[in-house]
Amino acid sequence: MDLDGRHALVTGGGRGIGAAIAAALTAAGARVTVLGRAAAPLNDAVARGIAVRGIAADVTDAPALAAAIARAEAEGGPLDILVNNAGAAESAPIARATRAHWDAMLAVNLTAAFDACRAVAPGMVARGFGRIVNIASTAGLRGYPYVAAYCAAKHGLVGLTRALALELARTGVTVNAVCPGYTETDLLTGAAARVSATTGKPAGTVLEQFARANPQGRLVTPQQVADAVVFLCRPAADAMTGQSIAVAGGEVM
Repeated sequence: MDLDGRHALVTGGGRGIGAAIAAALTAAGARVTVLGRAAAPLNDAVARGIAVRGIAADVTDAPALAAAIARAEAEGGPLDILVNNAGAAESAPIARATRAHWDAMLAVNLTAAFDACRAVAPGMVARGFGRIVNIASTAGLRGYPYVAAYCAAKHGLVGLTRALALELARTGVTVNAVCPGYTETDLLTGAAARVSATTGKPAGTVLEQFARANPQGRLVTPQQVADAVVFLCRPAADAMTGQSIAVAGGEVM
């Protein structure tokens, strides 16, 4: 319980990796606020005891995000931990990728994290403690075909992590990224369904192909991602900042 009393905010915290992170932080003693677009999964997280409150907001709406963070701090106290987990992955070959597609991928995967970091960092610096963990992807460390906008956004998130880590290095605030490989989530299931619709391959076969990209021959679990996040939030991780940790079974080294 070495995060006892720490207030954490997890964006995209109502389902999948976000919900697993919320549960793991709660188990470590943190008081967790979850944020997401849909109220129902957030309310469910509170009902299950993996968060103390849920706040519905679209992270790509900058004023709404700022208001949500202000509400979280007004109701739960200053934020000690920020986990930028909200994200989306849409695929398109470059010839069919539109500017709207590009803007949408950068807005949810990169700009929202920048806005959240900008909102919480000054308070963390003033108090001399903070943990910012950005959920990037192996797509932030290597390329994948048909997801140019997503890869660009996640590479940008890794760059933001490194720059902010150096800026805050002497303040008691650490900034790190966790980069999951193919993970068992609704997001991946949806991606498999889209590939299936395009190629005619069964969705189960597509998921098996995703799993084979992992040298361990399996999909990553949300819990494995959450465990890495909690480690980075612990006091014992004080010397770790600016890192991009791949949770991907050796796919990226």
